[in-house]
Amino acid sequence: MLIKEFRVTLPLTVEEYQVAQLYSVAEASKNETGGGEGIEVLKNEPFVDYPLLGGKYSSGQYTYKIYHLASKVPAFIRLLAPKGSLEIHEEAWNAYPYCRTVITNPKFMKEKFHIVIESYHIADSGFQSNVHELPPEKLKSREVIHIDIANDPISSADYKPLEDPTKFKSEKTGRGPLIGNEWTKSVDPVMTCYKLVTCEFKWFGLQSRIESFIQKSERRLFTTFHRQVFCWMDRWYGLTMDDIRAIEEKTKEELDKQRQIGEVRGMRAETD
Repeated sequence: MLIKEFRVTLPLTVEEYQVAQLYSVAEASKNETGGGEGIEVLKNEPFVDYPLLGGKYSSGQYTYKIYHLASKVPAFIRLLAPKGSLEIHEEAWNAYPYCRTVITNPKFMKEKFHIVIESYHIADSGFQSNVHELPPEKLKSREVIHIDIANDPISSADYKPLEDPTKFKSEKTGRGPLIGNEWTKSVDPVMTCYKLVTCEFKWFGLQSRIESFIQKSERRLFTTFHRQVFCWMDRWYGLTMDDIRAIEEKTKEELDKQRQIGEVRGMRAETD
């Protein structure tokens, strides 16, 4: 089992990020769907009485999605997996500013595989020691990784000039571009996504390789996604939560259509 805590600092308020994240998830979903693959939204509804983080949070929005993603897993897994089994199921309990996401593969790996992503969004620059309240044994094995959306290297396949935080300046807020190695110390407002990722893949001979691949993929996803969150600021800034729910409903309809037509889209596994 690998435990990593990714910390992504952004020049946003915690309240702004709630809208920014949901808007960007909807937009990014469309970029990952087509040609028989992509994201199917089964449920998107309020939940209550589901205790999270020791009972600090217990109500919010529940989503259940299936990711059809045969081309987005390593080739050696595609060789091992039966046809039609490469579906990832994602359940998320979003009790903002805290969110718990559980990812499984019930058709193929069943109880041998799961990823848990616990996200806590806090108005600071990313240096609190244990926001997820981990016990000593887990704290000892946790690795902290700070993601710098402006300076961390990304692959040429992921780079888009319009999604480069070192070049983007928001017309609506005046924020950006993010210049230099210490921009997180000077921006105002500032907040950090503390994303604790615990992954387990119980398969003799492949466990460490797959768990490392998963954590590498999560880092890539968090980096690319949060570059988009910042650079799409002028699209989401000023939207309300009612606007977001309407966008999500429309996106669900678009995804259902897109998945049946066109070509496979989005990020593929870098190990292919």
